[in-house]
Amino acid sequence: MAERKSGPTFEGIMQDLKASKYAPIYILMGDEPYYIDAISDYVADHALNETERDFNQTIIFGLDTTAAQVADMARRYPMMAERQVVIVKEAQNLRNWEALAKYAEKPTPTTVLVLCHKNGVLDRRKKANSTLISMAEKNGGVVFESKKKSERELPGFIESYLQSKNVSIDYKATQMIADHIGADLSRLTSELDKVLISLTGEGRRITPEIVEKEIGVSKEFNGFELRSAIVNRDVYKANQIVKYFDNNQKAGSLYSILPMLFNYFQNLMIAFYSPNRTNENAVAQHLDLRSGWAARDYITGMRNYSGMKTMQIISKMREIDARGKGIDNPNTGQGELMKELIFFILH
Repeated sequence: MAERKSGPTFEGIMQDLKASKYAPIYILMGDEPYYIDAISDYVADHALNETERDFNQTIIFGLDTTAAQVADMARRYPMMAERQVVIVKEAQNLRNWEALAKYAEKPTPTTVLVLCHKNGVLDRRKKANSTLISMAEKNGGVVFESKKKSERELPGFIESYLQSKNVSIDYKATQMIADHIGADLSRLTSELDKVLISLTGEGRRITPEIVEKEIGVSKEFNGFELRSAIVNRDVYKANQIVKYFDNNQKAGSLYSILPMLFNYFQNLMIAFYSPNRTNENAVAQHLDLRSGWAARDYITGMRNYSGMKTMQIISKMREIDARGKGIDNPNTGQGELMKELIFFILH
């Protein structure tokens, strides 16, 4: 079976846009709104200059228009400008995409049409959608699927985002932010921008102390420190943090620590099958981690937990998750469930 060709990347699209290389159609779709907004906003801000926008830029919402009306707008020619821009926000609310599929067969070369389809992708099983996508790709358009970041991808995203702003960050500070905010990239970048404003002077670097001050995450009692205590089987430290979380719900809760710990123990289970469990680079490659340094916690975990215990912990997490949602649990609160889980892991 032939391998499916991967689609365009966010970085590649932005590189072309910054070089003023505009496609006739952009179909931006997926579950992660951050990238969709970033691309459409850049087109809105840079494809035309201020004097050209009054007559040549149209921004509409899917609920307020039809696919046929969008196609008619896209067929217009620009007035005293090189191009016109038509951006459809919340395009998932459009109905009857046949008119746009027809337009994509012969798009107007002087139009940049941007369709922002959030909360999922176009259903390719529908003929109109399939035709729209295939014709857009055939005629020089861009079809981009904006996917949610996994928990383990967040540190890399944070570092890359800050690097683009000429700012570095400590490993612990990265983990603190990732664990506290999670995979909502719009909120994540907003918090990072807030931290950036607070930095002064040369050699700008974000430390745990700065994260604690600007975002409000305790540098001693946070998800990163809890995971570290569990990895090292530090019972006293883990119980200290859980007690702190129980008294400070905003600092950490059952639903904030479950995904983090599940991701760790799931990877730990995979690490047991690594060809060379004691070599950092080998384990990192087996787990698809960014560096051997990132594999140290898994090598430590394999010393402190057996494969059987790891399987039992994963099973316990599934049970706690179900009980936290009210399944077979009439009255046990989240705090008690969190303590029960940590006790099970460490004993």
